[in-house]
Amino acid sequence: MSQDIKKIQQSILSWYEKNGRKLPRRQTKNPYAIHISEVMLQQTQVDRVIPYFHKRMKDFPDYQSLANASKQDLLRHRSGLWFNSRVLRLQECAKTIVSDVIPAACPAELRGLSVGAGIHTNQINQLRNTLQKLPGIGPYTSAAIMAFAWNLPVPVIDTNIRRVLIFLFKLPETITAKELEAFALKVIPKGKSRDRHNALMDQWALLLTARKTKIKSLSKQSKFEGSDRQVRWRIMKQLVKKWSLHVQDVQEEFPHKEVKNIVKGLQQEGLIQLKKWVLVIAE
Repeated sequence: MSQDIKKIQQSILSWYEKNGRKLPRRQTKNPYAIHISEVMLQQTQVDRVIPYFHKRMKDFPDYQSLANASKQDLLRHRSGLWFNSRVLRLQECAKTIVSDVIPAACPAELRGLSVGAGIHTNQINQLRNTLQKLPGIGPYTSAAIMAFAWNLPVPVIDTNIRRVLIFLFKLPETITAKELEAFALKVIPKGKSRDRHNALMDQWALLLTARKTKIKSLSKQSKFEGSDRQVRWRIMKQLVKKWSLHVQDVQEEFPHKEVKNIVKGLQQEGLIQLKKWVLVIAE
């Protein structure tokens, strides 16, 4: 590793030591808590997540309690913060873990281990593959759990960390995802994966914003207003409050949308049932 890269790494960690945010998720190494927070943070800003995170951990403190929760409780607890489909996949994941169909998400032989404690690349890859077999856990979430819960050297890269890496290390914006991950792996300081990734997250949030760096995101989320997502959100919000809802009422509220197709999609996801044109939460 070049001397310049080492200086950048040291600068990142020194800055984080002095300026890092004291977030609740950073006070734990519990894989379940990290998993819950990652699902929330994929959709919402950190400041808004904090009170919801405390409530979720109080109401559903572990995979077992999440697996046993009723669908109504889960959808009511989302309170507009979680996408409905994601919270159900989260419960499906919890059920898989507690049923031992796939061994628990933190294999005993890897608990508490970090770089330099005998972890080999093939073990890390095996663990990541195991995590990604679980419902709702993809490449990003598996990497986040491994880095933040177990301090393992796995690159955690979202659109914001991509921007910071490109800016700090003067990488070309045309760098591919595969090339960026390979580079990011090489520059994880030994035994400092957790701190380093937390530092990068704080740097993009507090210093290296998209406006300052002028580095474009690879993609942008479509507008919420007037979208199918808004109709889905409205249906589920009303059902959590009222427990039933007439399709005609939704169509009148969104006269220019294909409400029947949106309802069909929610049915296929197992979120709702349709009984004589009245919507209810699926059992």
